[in-house]
Amino acid sequence: MAMEPILVKFIEKPDLTDPVLVEGLPGVGNVGKIAAEYLVEKLNATKFAEIYSKHFPPQVLLRGDGLIYLVRNELYYYRNSGGRDLILLIGDYQGLTADGQYDLSYEVLRIAKELGAREILTLGGYATGRLEGVPRVFGAATHSHLIPKYTQYGVIFSETEPGGGIVGAAGLLLGLGMNFFDMAGVCLMGETTGYFSDPRSAREVLKVAVRALEVPVDLTDIEESARRIEEIAMRIAAEEEEEEGRRDLGYIG
Repeated sequence: MAMEPILVKFIEKPDLTDPVLVEGLPGVGNVGKIAAEYLVEKLNATKFAEIYSKHFPPQVLLRGDGLIYLVRNELYYYRNSGGRDLILLIGDYQGLTADGQYDLSYEVLRIAKELGAREILTLGGYATGRLEGVPRVFGAATHSHLIPKYTQYGVIFSETEPGGGIVGAAGLLLGLGMNFFDMAGVCLMGETTGYFSDPRSAREVLKVAVRALEVPVDLTDIEESARRIEEIAMRIAAEEEEEEGRRDLGYIG
């Protein structure tokens, strides 16, 4: 018997109160992945489903103890006493093809809708190549009424950025959710170089997300990770400036 394109293994089906679907899968600078996994860890969220698919790479990954597991996406829930409950989507990969991206996003939305979700928050990165300064957070929304809420947290809603649109699950979940599941949502995109995993950018995205979602999350650990990346960025900038100086001296006769 052939394997189905997508297999969902439920551990439980939680009873949630008006939950928000929060997505953070691997992507540009792994910003969304870092941010969402941080939320899962610090909120001590409970895993309730695993998603396996032919749309993922044909491989297994190693755990720290030397044991293997089949690549997958995972769904977690968090019951939020201070606000709306959360459904959190994290994972090892996004779909490898356009068909896979659509099918996986649709299946996640179907599950989230069944659990009562009406709103989506997707987390990702926006590559600008910019190293200096504090990373900015750009936003895109399905409905105009959501924009003021995030603007007050410093999110930039631009008519021109990102110029190429939002590729992958962070965009598809919003587009499919809006058009087929009567769900509204926002994408938060942390500015990043796109050259390496970027906890600096994830930190800035998390600062917005924890306020918007009204969840008690301590950002101390990601602040430390961000500081280490900032030190690396400063060294790179200094080396580039030094190299530029040497090139300029080459023109002096």
